[in-house]
Amino acid sequence: MDLNKVFANNKKWIKDRLSADPSFFEGLSKGQNPELLFIGCSDSRVAAEELMGLGPGEVFVHRNIANMVISIDLNVMSVVNYAVNQLQVKDVIVCGHYACGGVKAAMQSADLGILNPWLRNIRDVYRIHRNKLNAIEDEEKRYDRLVELNVQEQCVNLIKTAAVQKANRDRGLKVHGWVFDVKTGKLIDLKIDFDKYLSKIMEIYHLE
Repeated sequence: MDLNKVFANNKKWIKDRLSADPSFFEGLSKGQNPELLFIGCSDSRVAAEELMGLGPGEVFVHRNIANMVISIDLNVMSVVNYAVNQLQVKDVIVCGHYACGGVKAAMQSADLGILNPWLRNIRDVYRIHRNKLNAIEDEEKRYDRLVELNVQEQCVNLIKTAAVQKANRDRGLKVHGWVFDVKTGKLIDLKIDFDKYLSKIMEIYHLE
């Protein structure tokens, strides 16, 4: 890619923004007040603000390989705590996507070096839901279902955290699991019933 084109695009973007709203950048410089935290995949096809039709300042974003929420990952935990405690977001979204390379890699036996410990977390999701996944004969459908189940488990990992539990009790913070279909452009709400799903484990993970 010609990086000069990037700077040319930036100039055009500035011009278009100022044409629509002369005070646009002045407003941005005053701070942010997003209501959403979006945890998505680093995949270049999944542009958080664009696929939701939102603009700068409307969504706080964290992205990593396969949209993981891992308790010992200081990066994602710092983002979650800042978004929940400081920005006071109202909703936290974990958004996976079909055709996810990270999920597909986790389904294979290949030694991928430094990626191994990261992908092991997705393999753990497969282990938890092994019987259901192995019952799906079509490999592509099994792959899609693992994408969905991985979103579900990362939402559960969010709900295990003290910050999310406290914000839920104090001000009704909600966690949502979505999938982006790269073939159609559609966002799909998995409509996960977390209260039912977590009823058996909150005895263990409940934090005051």
